[in-house]
Amino acid sequence: MIELDFSVIPRVSDFLWKGFLYTVQLTVISALGGLFFGTLLALMRLSSNKILSNFAAAYVNLMRSIPLILVIFWMFFLVPLLLQAITGAERPPQIGAERSAIITFILFEAAYFCEIMRAGIQSIPKGQVYSSYALGLTYGQSMRLVILPQAFRNMLPVLLTQTIILFQDTSLVYVISATDFVGAASKIAQRDSKLVEMYLFVALVYFVICFSLSTLVKHLQKKIAVIR
Repeated sequence: MIELDFSVIPRVSDFLWKGFLYTVQLTVISALGGLFFGTLLALMRLSSNKILSNFAAAYVNLMRSIPLILVIFWMFFLVPLLLQAITGAERPPQIGAERSAIITFILFEAAYFCEIMRAGIQSIPKGQVYSSYALGLTYGQSMRLVILPQAFRNMLPVLLTQTIILFQDTSLVYVISATDFVGAASKIAQRDSKLVEMYLFVALVYFVICFSLSTLVKHLQKKIAVIR
């Protein structure tokens, strides 16, 4: 039997807390940035302009077809080399692990939020668009004031579910040595030879948070269904 010793966790709680805060910060920034650019991509995909529509479709299909960990590696290792080649600098620019992670997750999540928002926009009856035009609103005004607010409300449970998935996916940044929650636990586990204890603790924290948030999303989904 393995003798577990969880006494190490209180001693390193400050370091773990910093890693957890970075995970939450990365999740929030990536979710907001991904939602913003995802909404723009959704509008581009629904546009009658073939250039915009095809560009958005190509971007979404590309991002959804590549493993996230590869995108993280590309942003951290390949992009600095490309910038060096373009600018002619002597050395690759130092983007940094944390900045690379933020840019990567915003770009990656934008593709998924795009499809969610596109479904939300298409769920709104076209009669509301025509009614907006009849009231003298432009396309941009009708989208901003009439369509998008309803689309956000209809898709809110799905958007939150995608954010929960994003919260879990942020653990991949440890591969580029970013000190997120998993990265902090991994460093402590290797230093103190407490692999089982630390990874069990991290799994428990993720389970409690994600299960609680998923339960809240289910209740929210029922309320939205009643409103509909």
